[in-house]
Amino acid sequence: TPKIFVHHCILLNAPLISSLWHSSVIGVLDCGGVEFEDGEEVYDAIGGLLQGSSADCKNEDDIRDICQQMFNTLKLSNGHAASKQVLLDAPVRLSQISLFLFVSFTTVDARKLEKAEAKLKQKQGRRNERDSQKTTNPLVLEEASASQASSKKDSRVDLSGKNRSYDIRIENFDVSFGERSLLQGAELSLSTGRRYGLIGRNGLGKTTLLKMLASRSLRVPAHITILHVEQEVAGDDTGALQSVLESDTVREGLLTEERLLNARIANGTAEGMETVRLSEIYAKLEEIEADKAPARASIILCGLGFSPKMQTQTTKEFSGGWRMRLALARALFAKPDLLLLDEPTNMLDVRAILWLENYLQTWQTTILVVSHDRNFLNAVVTDIIHLHSQRLESYRGDYENFVKTKEDRLKNQQREYEAQFQYREHIQVFIDRFRYNANRAAQVQSKLKLLEKLFPDNFEKLSPPVLQLDEVEFYYNTDQRLFTQLSVSADLESRICIVGENGAGKSTMLKLLMGELTPVNGIRHAHRNLKIGYFSQHHVDQLDLNVCSIELLLNKFPGRNEEEYRHQLGGYGITGELATRPVASLSGGQKSRVAFAQMTMPCPNFYILDEPTNHLDMETIEALAKALNKFKGGVVLVSHDERLIRMVCRELWVCEHGNVRRVEGGFDEYRDILQEQFRKEGYL
Repeated sequence: TPKIFVHHCILLNAPLISSLWHSSVIGVLDCGGVEFEDGEEVYDAIGGLLQGSSADCKNEDDIRDICQQMFNTLKLSNGHAASKQVLLDAPVRLSQISLFLFVSFTTVDARKLEKAEAKLKQKQGRRNERDSQKTTNPLVLEEASASQASSKKDSRVDLSGKNRSYDIRIENFDVSFGERSLLQGAELSLSTGRRYGLIGRNGLGKTTLLKMLASRSLRVPAHITILHVEQEVAGDDTGALQSVLESDTVREGLLTEERLLNARIANGTAEGMETVRLSEIYAKLEEIEADKAPARASIILCGLGFSPKMQTQTTKEFSGGWRMRLALARALFAKPDLLLLDEPTNMLDVRAILWLENYLQTWQTTILVVSHDRNFLNAVVTDIIHLHSQRLESYRGDYENFVKTKEDRLKNQQREYEAQFQYREHIQVFIDRFRYNANRAAQVQSKLKLLEKLFPDNFEKLSPPVLQLDEVEFYYNTDQRLFTQLSVSADLESRICIVGENGAGKSTMLKLLMGELTPVNGIRHAHRNLKIGYFSQHHVDQLDLNVCSIELLLNKFPGRNEEEYRHQLGGYGITGELATRPVASLSGGQKSRVAFAQMTMPCPNFYILDEPTNHLDMETIEALAKALNKFKGGVVLVSHDERLIRMVCRELWVCEHGNVRRVEGGFDEYRDILQEQFRKEGYL
């Protein structure tokens, strides 16, 4: 029960917390009871009580962790005899905020308590209504919406055209996704010429915010052009290069008008004013350097990996990934006033990412990019916008500066607390604990701490090599030989990262290693006790989107009880109501977490991972790297994420020219090789 749970928390972690706080928290938990859907609802209920009088408390993440653990324990204790053991073995870490609790909870804000109880009752009513709707149409997906406070004066200025500034300032706006509020009373300021990185945990609304801006659901001045690189280019008979050129609508319009006027002049039907107009068009085309446009478009395409031959191919000949690159190329060529990029590095190999970093560093207009690639953010952005707790906070500088600034703020707050309470010698132990945990919290901590424990390694050691390709030749057709005399091997000690340009055969080599593809010539050898876990870069294709995550695991691994499936999903952050939603309604990052839960459930002793970081937030990527380093089995991964490669990789293999070669100098040497190629080819 909540009472027993809180009692154990206090005994194990914070014996000096007041009994008044104890009874208040029990009251709120009893109000919600087992009806809490996830840790966020627990946080909504008692987070304010935990934060107490420190409204700007920077230990918010720890408080959220505690609420999540409270939710997990309440779920486990609902009808299970083993709950008492769970309480004693896995106490909530209230000691991390014990200093706040001791001082802040000597009195309780009754209004907060009433507000929390009212909020829970409202949520229960909405949940009952939603459950009744699910019985008739369980797969209706929610839609995003935005609202914004505005004045008639602002609207008149915008419509009059007097506001010609290219800065964007949106004040006091809300963004929701269905019934879930993502942003409340938020403010967003974007100065022209600056490059902003939008960061935050998966599922908080970063992609939704971009969509609200692109659709102008949030008011952006009408004269500011916006391009959102979200969907791939439609496949038709247009050539790749021509598709990029057509993205510059001004140039295309002038060229079309020029052709029409020249035709009328040739036919003798042109009027005098049309000749004057033709002269104006020529002057405008010269001003925008229209003759240089094909060369500029070709450079962009080359930088993104399109060979000269590929630039002549029609768009319908390309796969979805290459059409996404075309969409990015069109946006870069068109140079909008506001460029919105959502995980642009997901579709690119390391070479193309490096080129894009260099290209965007000289970008003249405004960029807002969602990315979980730490190195990309450090190379490109001038500002960080942090989405958390339904608000946006801005920081000058790159991602590393953002981390340092947050760390400095936390240290300053720690010093303030130490100065304020230094005379209370009897709680020095709590101050010491706070100091230790504050230093840890200052780093980029994983919100999936359990992930580090979810790569089980209680398996027997296998004599090497456990996986080997010997003199392998492979091709899909005789005109396109991907590999000739490919020889590679891996064992349970391996931490191998494979890089190379898209189309070089990285994913094909992984499938050869797994045995999904059979070599034309050569031999694949695998230890008889080898058990491979595979994560595909197209992992969503492996998921049944029409069922919830629990049903997905049930169908894949039948015969276990619901709590086992919930526990497996919970370790990857898919908790409470998230686990019962249709997979189709989850964010990209949440779907990736479901795929990880599915992959690790049978306890493999070797992992083959193809672009595992796509859609994962930085905290989850950090947790994944730590988990892979602790895992006692073998790992072969294809990745473009520089930080993951540096954290995990012991061997770097480059896939190119029908073979694989080891780069002794690791990622630094590979990066230097690419930079030199760019200089020689004139792409920088």
